[in-house]
Amino acid sequence: MLPLPQPSLTPDLHQADASLPALLKAWRQLRRLSQLELALAAGVSQRHLSFVESGRAKPSRELLLTLAETLDLPLRECNLLLHAGGFAPVFEQRSLSDDDMASVRRALELTLLHHEPYPAIVLDRQWNSLLRNRAAERLIGLLGDSNEVWQRVDPSGLKNVLRLGFHPQGMRPLVRNWDQVAPHMIERLQREIVAAPMDQALHALHQDLVAMSGLQNPQKDHTKARSAKPHGAGQTALTPTVNVELGMGDVTLRLFSLLSSFGTAQDVTTDELRIETFFPADDFTAAFFQELAGDVAKR
Repeated sequence: MLPLPQPSLTPDLHQADASLPALLKAWRQLRRLSQLELALAAGVSQRHLSFVESGRAKPSRELLLTLAETLDLPLRECNLLLHAGGFAPVFEQRSLSDDDMASVRRALELTLLHHEPYPAIVLDRQWNSLLRNRAAERLIGLLGDSNEVWQRVDPSGLKNVLRLGFHPQGMRPLVRNWDQVAPHMIERLQREIVAAPMDQALHALHQDLVAMSGLQNPQKDHTKARSAKPHGAGQTALTPTVNVELGMGDVTLRLFSLLSSFGTAQDVTTDELRIETFFPADDFTAAFFQELAGDVAKR
């Protein structure tokens, strides 16, 4: 796997120059492709691609769509590339409440419901919670009234789940393996920035999380954790996933998460939706959430 670029290494895509040549060149460099490699993959001549990148040739709408697909651009960025080339956007951005999104909304609600009694959250690209199941609400409720919790960790009202996790008045005090979990979360956000480098909100979120993390060098800590290999007697083997350990008194809950997305999205909103489903990493945690759901149901 290629080394992960740091957000500060991708400035060309969120600076003032949003011309087609600048965008295309920046995306190609971000994907670590030469002009020849991109031309071969897209089925065009290197000469023509060079003329497009220099502004000497105006590409067709079809060519821009081919280049966007070859560069694996998210649908939002594909629209921006088309706009820079003088063409109308192809992919719509609908609200989850639109009639056209009814099937998507039903799929999300069904997934959340079927994941009970374990937490599940629907997220947008910026890690804001759009929908949550009752188990997620119960988990947040362990910190107090959920509305008050969200207000103190994210006064913007967007209900950002990463802010919930990193804020000193959010989940962070409960995370017993913070030094292990925080670098992984920051690294995951960095990957989101690499996929959407023009999203200023993601850059701002990254800066805030690094500041709140309390870690001197999150990237170095993450690299050290990933490169560490168990060896010798008494060493514990690495688990298949990084488990979040939530401590409440003598109780320790161990959870890991799975991120899911729509594989055939043709709408910007749908393309950016993700479902984070949390699973118990041991029998005790499974029983805890089952009992918590039962206790709430009895009230």
